[in-house]
Amino acid sequence: MKDVKIAGYVIGPSHPVFIIAEAGINHNGSYTIAQKMVNVAKKAGADSIKFQTHITEKEMIKTNIRPGNISRKTLWNIIKSCELTEKEEEKIKRYCKDKKILFLSTPFSKEAVDRLEKLRIAAYKIGSGELTNIPFLRYIAEKNKPVILSTGMSSMNEIKNTVNLFKGYKIPIVLLQTTSVYPTEYKDINLEVIENFQKIFDVPVGISDHSIGIYTALGAVAKGVCVVEKHFTLDKNMAGPDQKLSLEPKELAELVKGCQAVKMALGNTKKILNKEKPILRFARESVVSIRNIKKGEIFSEKNISTKRPATGPIPAKEYYRIIGKRARRDVLKDKQLSQSDIL
Repeated sequence: MKDVKIAGYVIGPSHPVFIIAEAGINHNGSYTIAQKMVNVAKKAGADSIKFQTHITEKEMIKTNIRPGNISRKTLWNIIKSCELTEKEEEKIKRYCKDKKILFLSTPFSKEAVDRLEKLRIAAYKIGSGELTNIPFLRYIAEKNKPVILSTGMSSMNEIKNTVNLFKGYKIPIVLLQTTSVYPTEYKDINLEVIENFQKIFDVPVGISDHSIGIYTALGAVAKGVCVVEKHFTLDKNMAGPDQKLSLEPKELAELVKGCQAVKMALGNTKKILNKEKPILRFARESVVSIRNIKKGEIFSEKNISTKRPATGPIPAKEYYRIIGKRARRDVLKDKQLSQSDIL
């Protein structure tokens, strides 16, 4: 599996988890709120903050369709009200650079791609809804930049076709296991898909998690993901369809901390660590006498046992090697046996 490099970050199994704080449209079209979200993401320790680049007229026709049960407003009105202007996006990217956090944004039209190209975007994050939009995908592939691809609402064959498209262009790709339900029930997360993606596609795999809280994201890290993307907000009570399922600032910081902790805990070797040896000395046992033993007496379960600490010459695991042998000399009660006590 080849690592994917994005603006100085290396994404792969042997590197720290790359954490994307998904601002999405939770700024509600306000540059001021967007800027505050950059500050929150940076303070929490996220590697990147991701926005969405919407040019409503270019990505959809005027429609009264609603986004399921997450809002009573039409999709058109939601997206239109959450647009940032080109100048605002340029300012946000510059602000991210000043704050030393990577700016990413998901485009939803070719015109949005063009805007991000002007901003010299480091990589493209592609949403689940665009996974089968072949002309759009080709347009992005022609930009010759790494791609992070969400896979919600998609069959394995559709995912294979899209991965093959990008591989045909020699585009580095990261796949995100995604369930496009807002919020996602735990039973619909399907963390085992992570391993399937790793085996089938041999690319770095991550998760774009829409469940409540941070549990499944941490579970995904335990499954070996290289990227965690999670929506966040300044306040869950703000207006907007994604606010309720998003993490608040303290939760985002806990997500980052938790991902780092779980990643550090993923070792696969089993040996006695040097740090464990002092504990071993008092936590394990030695072979000891449990009553006075006379010279020539046979060692048995009636006169020897195992007791802490493990500072004696004969460890507990050798207990049955001593049973049946004779005492070379008198042995007092509660003495740690040594080889010189045994004939």
